[in-house]
Amino acid sequence: MRNNHRNDEVQIRPFVEDLVINWHLIEACNYSCKYCYAAWEKPGTSKELHRDQDGTAHLLTSLYDFFRPSNSANPLAQVMDWKNVRLSIAGGEPTLLKERLDFVISKAKQLGFKVSLITNGSLLDAQRVTAIAPHLSCLGISLDSSNVKTNSLIGRVSQKGNIMPVSDVVETIRIAREANPAISIKINTVVNAVNMQEDMSNLISLINPDRWKVMRVLPVITDALSISTESYSEFVNRHGALSAVMTVEDNQDMVDSYIMIDPLGRFFQNSLGGSAYLYSSPIQEVGIEKAFAQTGFSPIKFAKRYQSSIHGKLLP
Repeated sequence: MRNNHRNDEVQIRPFVEDLVINWHLIEACNYSCKYCYAAWEKPGTSKELHRDQDGTAHLLTSLYDFFRPSNSANPLAQVMDWKNVRLSIAGGEPTLLKERLDFVISKAKQLGFKVSLITNGSLLDAQRVTAIAPHLSCLGISLDSSNVKTNSLIGRVSQKGNIMPVSDVVETIRIAREANPAISIKINTVVNAVNMQEDMSNLISLINPDRWKVMRVLPVITDALSISTESYSEFVNRHGALSAVMTVEDNQDMVDSYIMIDPLGRFFQNSLGGSAYLYSSPIQEVGIEKAFAQTGFSPIKFAKRYQSSIHGKLLP
């Protein structure tokens, strides 16, 4: 870790174990959350990349080569250091892909990635969790409420009207930890107009995650269920006793500060000032270095998100 002195202040160069790349593998989901941001523009007849195994393998290879810690040409290398590259697989709901998901996980690990999975958990039965957990460094489960009515109002319900009981979430996590004692468990909660009054302290304490990411609903694709800064702060303060595991991300924290790839293999970024995402050209067409430079991604802002992790306050 290197220190740079500027204006008599010590600037700490961030160092993290894992640099996280978020690949939203699929847009489809078995839930219909009203605030969902997983809706990407699809120019022409473009198809999601998971349908092309060779294209998937090529993208993963390009990503690892560009973001590997030893690549000094990566713009992030100018502002921070990292030990590993972690591929965070999200959606939509990635577990809908079954064997295609297995291929992505297997190929990523073969290349040298650590792998995490973000899921609503509803399609992970005991057999599937037991099979997949040993290959993951982190399992993230989206959980917005312990209340059936609240989940229904949010849209966390299948077309058949099924809502995953909290007891099933707890059991899924228990099985994952049994299958892989080293796995890290993350809970993602989107604070919105329906759940903002809820107290989730008992539920989160029961699950005992390694990290609880509490995000304010981000009105990029839709402003459904949006809330004020005050309401979000009240939710966070209500759960102050869980600050040791809670990561707080308001809207400004989530703009231009994530490495995100859409199902078509394009980098994209949020934009608070607009109603849609900012996209790069497809990585497969223009190359990863050019594509990465096209979205307005901020290496400095990205590094600042990690800087607090030196003191254990923020992780990606």
